[in-house]
Amino acid sequence: MPTARLGLESRNEARAALTAPDGVDILVIGGGVTGAGIALDAATRGLSVGIVDAQDWGAGTSSRSSRLVHGGLRYLYNLDFKLVAESLRERGTLLTKTAPHLVTAQPFLWPLRQRVIERAYSAVGVGMYDLIAIAGARHRTVPLQHHYSRKRTLEVFPDARAEALVGSIRFCDAKVDDARLVNTLVRTAVRYGAHALSHAEVVELVREGTRVTGAVVHDRETGERLSIRAGHVIGAVGVWTEHLQRLAGSEGPLRVHASKGIHLVIPRDRIKGSTGMFLRTEKSVLFIIPWTEHWIIGTTDTSWHEDLTHPVATTADIDYLLEHANAVLTSELTRSDIIGVYAGLRPLLQPVLTDEASTAKISREHTVARVTDGLSVIAGGKLTTYRVMAEDAVDFAIGARAKVLPSVTANTPLLGATGLDAMRRIAPRLGAKRGWDLARVEHLLARYGSAITEVAELIDDDPSLGRPLAAAPQYLRAEVAYAVTHEGALTVADVLMRRVRLAIESEDRGLGALDEIIEIITPLLGWGEERAEREASEWHATCTAQETALRTATDAEASAARAEAGDGEIGARV
Repeated sequence: MPTARLGLESRNEARAALTAPDGVDILVIGGGVTGAGIALDAATRGLSVGIVDAQDWGAGTSSRSSRLVHGGLRYLYNLDFKLVAESLRERGTLLTKTAPHLVTAQPFLWPLRQRVIERAYSAVGVGMYDLIAIAGARHRTVPLQHHYSRKRTLEVFPDARAEALVGSIRFCDAKVDDARLVNTLVRTAVRYGAHALSHAEVVELVREGTRVTGAVVHDRETGERLSIRAGHVIGAVGVWTEHLQRLAGSEGPLRVHASKGIHLVIPRDRIKGSTGMFLRTEKSVLFIIPWTEHWIIGTTDTSWHEDLTHPVATTADIDYLLEHANAVLTSELTRSDIIGVYAGLRPLLQPVLTDEASTAKISREHTVARVTDGLSVIAGGKLTTYRVMAEDAVDFAIGARAKVLPSVTANTPLLGATGLDAMRRIAPRLGAKRGWDLARVEHLLARYGSAITEVAELIDDDPSLGRPLAAAPQYLRAEVAYAVTHEGALTVADVLMRRVRLAIESEDRGLGALDEIIEIITPLLGWGEERAEREASEWHATCTAQETALRTATDAEASAARAEAGDGEIGARV
C-alpha cells in the first residue's frame, strides 16, 4: 500500500503521476473537506485520483469553522428532518468508526428563559434530536438530554448569568479540529493511491471538443504549468464555484452565496464552565465552545462581497459576539481578553431572489450539478456531512458504474483511527520513554491517534525534536517537523495556521515561535536563506494586516487592510 506521507518526495511523485499521459480517472479541484472526502471516496472505489488546491489543504472554509460535528439542532425548527437525520448519522460514524481520535463528544447547555413553555418545546426538540441520532446509529453515540434547574446550571457553568435563565437543557454534539480532519482525509486518500498536489492552482480547463478532459495547473512552488488529463473533473471549491464555472466558459448551474462567520478565541481561565453553551440569536446561533486551553465563541452570519481568499473580521463583528456572549455570561469579556480572531466563508447555495440580510435562512443542503461534459461541481452542505457529499459527487461522476463500485467510506477508518484503542493503552508507556507526561500523551493522541508512533520516530531519529517549542510549549518541535515531513506543509503559514495553529491560539499570532519554526522546517524543505527570510517577512506582514483589519468598521475596509499584506499565504515561490 502507498505511504500516507505528504512531503516533498510524495509531492514530486504526485506531479509525475498526474502529468503522465494516461492521467487519472477523477481529478478533484479543491482541497477542503468536501474535495478531500471526494478524493478518498474515489480512491477507495479503486479509481485513479488526483486532487489539487491553489492553497494549502483546508486553507479556505474548512479550517475556519466552529469546529463542530453536529446534527444542526436549529434545523429542526425549520422542520428539516432529513438534513438533521443525515447529519446525526454522519456524526455517529465519525465518533465511532472513521475518526474517533479526531472527533469527540461535547456537551452543551441550552439556557432557558421561560419555566414552562420554552422548556416544554425545547425538550421536545432536543428529544427528537436524540431519537433521530439513536435511530440513525442504531445505538447511543453521545449522552441523552438532561434538564437542569437554575441552581444546577450555575454549578455546571458558574459564569452563566443567573438573571438570564431559569434553567437549562444539557445536550451533546461533537467537536473536531477542522484543519486536522481535512489533512487526515487527504493523507488517507493518498494511502489508498490518490495523488495530492497543494499550492497548485487550476488556471485552465482542457477540452476535446465540448468535453472537459483535464486541467492546466500552475505549481506555485516551482512556477511550472502542469497539464493533467482526467476522465472526469469534479469541482469542490466552495465559494469559488462560480469562478470555476466561468473558467469552463459557462455561467453554470449553481449560484453560491458567500456568508461570513467569525469566531473569537478566549483564554480558558476567563470563563468558568465545564460544558459548552448554545443559544439562538436574532441572526444566527451563538456557540461558546471549550477547546483545549481556550474557548471559541461564534458565530456571525453576514453577506460577504470582498476578496474570497482572505475574509477578515471587523470591529462590528467582534462587538456583536462580545455583546451576545456577555448577555449570558458574568465574565464581562472585553477586547483585551481576545487571543485570536478568525473568519471563514460558508458556501451557501443561492436560491432565487434571496434577501441577503437573511443568509442564515438559506438551506445548507448540497447539490451536485453538471457544468458541461466531463465537469461537475458540488456546493452547499457542511463539514459534518462531507462524506455523504463526497459519495454523491463520485456517484454522479461515474454514473451507472456506481452500482458496481459503491462507496465504502462509511466503514473506512481514517489515518490514526486503526488500532486506536490499543494505542491508547500503549501510549503512556511510549510517552514515558520520551519524558512525556499524561497531558502530553493525551494531546498527541487527540491530534495523531495511532499515528503518534510516527511523531515518536522523528524524535528517536533527532532527539532535539523532543523539546517543546520555547514560545509555545504546548507543542513539541517534532510536531512542526511532522507538519512538513508527513502533513504536506510548504510554508510558514501552512504550519502556523493549520498544523500547530498558533496563528489563532497565541496573542502574537505565532511570532514568538516564528524563528524556531523556521529553523526546524528550513532544512526539511530545502530552503535557502532568501526563502526563509521571505517567509518570515510575509508572516510579519500578514500579522500586521490582520491586526489593522480588526480595527475597521466595514467589510470593504477590512478587506483592503488585509490586502496590504499581499497574498502572502499562496504567493508564487519562484
